[in-house]
Amino acid sequence: MDIDGLTGILKRSQLFRELDEPTLAKLAERAVERSYRRGERIFHQGDPGDSTYVVVEGLIKVVVVSEHGDEMVLVTLREGDTFGELALIDGRPRSATAEATEGTKVLMVTRVTMLELFAEQPSLMDSMLRSLGSVIRRLTEQASDLVFLDLHGRVAKLLVGMAEERGTDSPDGLILDLHLTQADLASMVGGSRQSVNQILRSFEGREYLGMIGRTIVIRDLDRLRKRAVK
Repeated sequence: MDIDGLTGILKRSQLFRELDEPTLAKLAERAVERSYRRGERIFHQGDPGDSTYVVVEGLIKVVVVSEHGDEMVLVTLREGDTFGELALIDGRPRSATAEATEGTKVLMVTRVTMLELFAEQPSLMDSMLRSLGSVIRRLTEQASDLVFLDLHGRVAKLLVGMAEERGTDSPDGLILDLHLTQADLASMVGGSRQSVNQILRSFEGREYLGMIGRTIVIRDLDRLRKRAVK
């Protein structure tokens, strides 16, 4: 991708959108474009945190892995999303693993480059703090959901959030082409794959949604939203 294309990607990201055009062009020149196959890891939990990333295309899941190999999906990321900021700021090892769930391209920005930009563009630190604040708020909400919502409610809330963020309108409802397995969905809500499958089937029976493979069609968003707060 040429510099103009890379600059456009950076401009659409929450972290870099407020930078001026010359600074964005300079950053694009120093960023490294990388491609990953489905299932390939961008970095592993415990790796040195020496860079941050912007998603150019594709889909990434960020997971925490237990000592026994169990996974919990913290978030999924698409074009324009940034990740890897925390380890870049505090210099400590990665607190999670990032994995491509389909063919994916990212831009990698090194810690050295980011520190230089912080000195040149103080507004970038404000953007970084807002980005980290969003991460903290999301994790706080996930923790509270695990305590206060039953599994049905957590699944409903996850689907509502995905529908509002990335649903595509169709005559039948909002289409979610997730590119995620039911095991991935289960790990995002703290349940088993079997339990989540049963919940999805029950929602389908109530005509909240329809399922075709990994594609979910949200047919009644209002009723699903009500179930997400019980």
